[in-house]
Amino acid sequence: MNALASILPYLVIAVLVIGLVLAAVRIMREYERAVVFTLGRYSGVKGPGLILLVPLVQQMVRVDLRTLVLDVPTQDVISRDNVSVKVNAVVYFRVVDADKAVIQVENFMNATSQLAQTTLRSVLGKHELDEMLAERDKLNRDIQTILDSQTDAWGIKVANVEIKHVDIDESMIRAIARQAEAERYRRARIIGAEAEQQAAEKLVQAGEMLARTPQSMQLRFLSTLQDIAGEKNSTIVFPVPIDLIQSFAARVTTPDAPPPAPRATPPA
Repeated sequence: MNALASILPYLVIAVLVIGLVLAAVRIMREYERAVVFTLGRYSGVKGPGLILLVPLVQQMVRVDLRTLVLDVPTQDVISRDNVSVKVNAVVYFRVVDADKAVIQVENFMNATSQLAQTTLRSVLGKHELDEMLAERDKLNRDIQTILDSQTDAWGIKVANVEIKHVDIDESMIRAIARQAEAERYRRARIIGAEAEQQAAEKLVQAGEMLARTPQSMQLRFLSTLQDIAGEKNSTIVFPVPIDLIQSFAARVTTPDAPPPAPRATPPA
């Protein structure tokens, strides 16, 4: 009994030492950092690996340095052309300064989420509906730039922002469909008019070329007759020499021309 009583204080001291060592040892993963406070005052950032803290004197806050994905809830946005749409997005960001993320803001995750919601409504409200649908990459860059500049004081780097969905009312979808149909009809009309203009220009050029060489008109005429005469066609076409037509036309235009002199009869 006396021996046990003499060993008991040493056992208590050993248990206390082991407890203090276990309480002082912390293991930080590669992507984690420990923001250490000594008696409530900031004393540095430790990690990764094995770190030691003074029990009851030092406390730490774990900060994850990996890229975090923040889903921005659906926001009601009124565009510049007074169209009501519902938009949601996703934000990719990470902590680059662990001490700022803990000291400068109470909850950096919630603060970034609220800032992303207000920025999304503010930026999209300055653009028309067509720009939201067609220039999504530009809007993503604008939102990312604004968020990154405002969260820099919190030690946060916004890597990317992606607008996921732009939900439009059913009546507005029908109006957009009618607008697209009218646009396609306008383009078809313009293309048809341009085709008529090009065809007219080519016909004028062909007429000028045929006028410079009248013989080519006869060749073109014969080529047209070849196209008309098919294998199962019973139409018979007789080409008339153009010289004969020109002679006949000359006589019609000069009816007062004197008749040809009679041939002299030789004496019997």
